[in-house]
Amino acid sequence: MEIKIANQFVKTFREFLSSKGLRITNQRLAIFDAALQFNVHFTAEDLLDKARALDDSVSRATVYRSLPLLIESNLIRELDVGKDYKYYSANMDSKTFQAQVICVNCDKIFEIDAPFMEWYGKTVAEKLGLTVEGQKLQVTARCDRDCC
Repeated sequence: MEIKIANQFVKTFREFLSSKGLRITNQRLAIFDAALQFNVHFTAEDLLDKARALDDSVSRATVYRSLPLLIESNLIRELDVGKDYKYYSANMDSKTFQAQVICVNCDKIFEIDAPFMEWYGKTVAEKLGLTVEGQKLQVTARCDRDCC
């Protein structure tokens, strides 16, 4: 089942690249494959390391140029948690709006479904005569248990 899901995402990514008139290169596919392998949030540098393990010709520049494509394809989500760098995660299972809760002790990012936020954002924007372009909900908290 997992291989079938991954194949569908690879097919979607290939179709996205083609629709943009972009070449489907081994480096882009290695970066995409690496991104799907993460079970936790990752940085661009984490992605570079994992992609290079799959294809040693992957460069830092290719990773940074590919990330906006992955985000635009909606197969990868970008999370800005107020650091000097951003986090990313594969957008494979999420069917609803995701809120992030970030532990201030260990920086672990927890994601929870928050379907009400999509409705709320749309409702507020419509009242103001606007169209939602994006929204996020982030909560910083401290773990009650030892997490560090």
